[in-house]
Amino acid sequence: MPVFVRRNGEMVDKVTGLPMLSAEDRAKPVAVPYIMSDIPEYRSPIDGRVIGSRNQRRDDLKRHGCVEYEPSISPTKGKIRNKAFAAKRGLKVSEEYL
Repeated sequence: MPVFVRRNGEMVDKVTGLPMLSAEDRAKPVAVPYIMSDIPEYRSPIDGRVIGSRNQRRDDLKRHGCVEYEPSISPTKGKIRNKAFAAKRGLKVSEEYL
């Protein structure tokens, strides 16, 4: 079984140097894996611990019973409707809640 490595921005066979091609179309290069860099270090707004990786972020959210913000799970879809909340923070109430 061939082993593929990245050389000059292209996935190639480690031994032969031939480009990695898709099974359906041998002339078309296959999609390569995307490597996502880690997140910058920050302090947790919940307990002040330093968070320096995606794994630490997941653990921090889980430890405190939190979830990643997703507008679709918000009943107001991220819009502000509470006048006191908005006034205290210098924000505006969304038009549909005036």
